Amino acid sequence: MNRPRVRYLAAAFVVLAAVLGIQALTADQEVKAETVAEGPYEGHTLISVQSYKLNGRLIEVNTSTNDVVWEYDPPNSRVFDAEQLENGNVLVAVTTKLPPSKCPEEHLQVASKQCIQAKVLELDYPSKEVVWNYSWYDEYITHHEVHDVDRLSNGETAIIDMGNDRAFTVNQQGEITWEWQAENHLAEGTEFHRKYGGPPDPGGEKDWTHMNDIDKLKDGNFQISVRNFDVVIEVSPKTNEIVDVVGRPGNHTVMNEQHNPDRLEGSDHLLVADSQNDRVVELNATTGDVVWKYGGKSLLHWPRDADRLPNGNTLITDTFNNRVVEINPDGEVVWRYEGVMMPYSADRMTVPENSTNTVPATKFDSHFRDPNAATGMLQQAEAYAAFVFPGWVRLPELVTMAAMVVVALWLLGELAVGAYRDYASEE
Repeated sequence: MNRPRVRYLAAAFVVLAAVLGIQALTADQEVKAETVAEGPYEGHTLISVQSYKLNGRLIEVNTSTNDVVWEYDPPNSRVFDAEQLENGNVLVAVTTKLPPSKCPEEHLQVASKQCIQAKVLELDYPSKEVVWNYSWYDEYITHHEVHDVDRLSNGETAIIDMGNDRAFTVNQQGEITWEWQAENHLAEGTEFHRKYGGPPDPGGEKDWTHMNDIDKLKDGNFQISVRNFDVVIEVSPKTNEIVDVVGRPGNHTVMNEQHNPDRLEGSDHLLVADSQNDRVVELNATTGDVVWKYGGKSLLHWPRDADRLPNGNTLITDTFNNRVVEINPDGEVVWRYEGVMMPYSADRMTVPENSTNTVPATKFDSHFRDPNAATGMLQQAEAYAAFVFPGWVRLPELVTMAAMVVVALWLLGELAVGAYRDYASEE
């Protein structure tokens, strides 16, 4: 055993542990916000927070003062799409992880230690009491959450169900009034699959379509985002047939695992959070051509929501950068709200949920900046680490932890070699 080397390695480990402790104590975990005068569009902002763990919440932020003025914080849950209704109540999609004792037996077949309850809740705004709900059980929380819900003009609610690869509507009595199953329209053997292709259905509880958004269009059809197919489809509720397709499975120049597409009124354009391409794009919905884009990992990292506001600004949920930003047509950030861990969506509450009567980006300047490959990989590692480590662990802390692992393994190796040599000498 090289005793001096062992001492040096032990000392190095202690120093690195101290450095990590200092990093933990001095880490900046506070929310940061900035408002540029006369920049953001008027009104409060409703932000849904999925979170990296099970501490999702829904907050309303005063965009002028950046204060949180209202919050809904359900236990053991992730929170997704939300909207304020005309009656002042809040409609929100929540997925809650439950212990086995609260789970139906049929939903403990894959993950015996948990199940989930996917819930669509209408909350009384002042009291936050549930005044209407529709819920169902599913197997486990990853890729089984309910991502999008919309209250329709007839009082029914449109729901996208990722875990069961379906879209449907329910009335106020909880009766299903329309249902669309992806297996009947996207699987091998269907007309869509013969024309466009797509990933095969793995069966069981695996993530196949990852459908994550539903909107009712002016023509009465439903627009559905099928993330794992890289397409946005339009479905006729009368026939359940797919009548329009934007994008193509595997063609990532158009979209790559997108979220929350909005069909803009007055133009044949589609505004999309093009998540895996780290950008927001406005597409010509007929040709699939990119009319405008904003992003690249230097500007956005895995955005999952983008809304074009009436004045031409764009409100973006920049998920892996843990923030919401609003940019003007020149690409300047006029409002930002940082430090909210893994936000999912953001809505300006002065704009009705399904209103897309706004300014198309035909004359906007595109902005796209990607870092070099090494920097991009480090940013990706930092984002994925948040699923495992506390929120204060960022790239510098990851470097310290990696150094600790290397030193620890080296130290253990030295001790093992020394022990073996001592044993061999005794023989």
